[in-house]
Amino acid sequence: MNYQETLEFLYEKLPQFTRIGEAAYKKDIHNTVALCDALNNPQQAFKSIHIAGTNGKGSVSHMLASVLQEAGYKTGLYTSPHLYDFRERIRINGEMISKDEVVDFTHSIQPLIDQINPSFFEVTVAMAFDYFARQKVDVAVIETGLGGRLDSTNIITPVLSIITNIGWDHMQLLGDSLEKIAFEKAGIIKKQVPIVIGKKQAESWPVFLSKANEMDAPILLAGEKQSIVAYHWEQEKFLIKTNSEGRQNTFELDLCGVYQCENLLTVLASIDQLTKTGFSIGHNALQVGLRNTKKNTGLLGRWEQLSSHPALVLDVAHNAEGIEQVLRHLQQTAYGKLHLIMGMVKDKDCGRVLALLPKDATYYFTQAQLPRALPAAALAALASEWGITGSTHENVNAAIEAAQQKAAPNELLLVCGSIFLVAEVDRERWTL
Repeated sequence: MNYQETLEFLYEKLPQFTRIGEAAYKKDIHNTVALCDALNNPQQAFKSIHIAGTNGKGSVSHMLASVLQEAGYKTGLYTSPHLYDFRERIRINGEMISKDEVVDFTHSIQPLIDQINPSFFEVTVAMAFDYFARQKVDVAVIETGLGGRLDSTNIITPVLSIITNIGWDHMQLLGDSLEKIAFEKAGIIKKQVPIVIGKKQAESWPVFLSKANEMDAPILLAGEKQSIVAYHWEQEKFLIKTNSEGRQNTFELDLCGVYQCENLLTVLASIDQLTKTGFSIGHNALQVGLRNTKKNTGLLGRWEQLSSHPALVLDVAHNAEGIEQVLRHLQQTAYGKLHLIMGMVKDKDCGRVLALLPKDATYYFTQAQLPRALPAAALAALASEWGITGSTHENVNAAIEAAQQKAAPNELLLVCGSIFLVAEVDRERWTL
């Protein structure tokens, strides 16, 4: 198989959660164990940092990887899902895995794939671990897919575990209460491995504390040693001032969004813990890494502005907590009127999201081009139950075009509701 044929095999022949949803989710890690056993357990060949959470884990993963890279470490980064290119999932020092590596790996384990029928995610996790081991990375930042306890990535024993926060997402798989969801995320807490918790929440904190005690794992809460003093935008830079034991620092981020304040505190607590375990991460590496996260890692889709007059912004927020953070950021943003371009997938709690949305925005309902997507007409019908009306469009680019025609130069177009919807935005067409 060539590269394109390999991708078609991975996407179409293997069960893929992105495409078909719950039917692709394997509620155990046996296949990943089998794959990695056959590869001589590559996950044991490098140090790793494991990150779970409902929201923020992507930003935290990329910021940490950028800082470690600036500190001189050969740094692997595994994240999911990708937006445009499958290879976004697997990077070393920001460089995507090569097409040849993807082809060769898939070909080499084809007999095992035929034998155990793994999911798309299980194969990509094994591919990442094998690649990082063969490339001899110093450390790899590994983001979970779903949950934590039964996630394919959970065969690693990291030097640090991180849980950003807990929210209402994937309830059909992780549980119908925040405590149950927290229990699944807490599954990444390993024996005597420090765990950083990004946010103290009434429902999840006792769960994390109990699991940490059971595993004799030191538990640290982000924000205990540092707090946010102020934040503001200056010439497209996001400046956050923190206070630590009476000393103030200002950090410049190339990621926008008020929600990055919380993520920054999680990163700072994690860096502090990593230095205690022997990592050498100077203040300059921290500053430069945070300032160049997008440049160093290729992160996309976090309050990402493509054009101006009117402004077009993309954000991958896709659940109630994520949308809450986006709305919080909107309150800090100057614009004339909001044009909201939305699409969601069938297995999300759309009602929780729609209940949060402003009634005075202009809405354009659409859908991503995959079986899991909720049809635009169905989303519009649900929205009407919450007093929200709008037009429907066959795809996200048609919706953007309609919004562009309506919007005045000082107004804001925001695409959100689904990672997969953002992935289908034609960047070349809309970037000015």
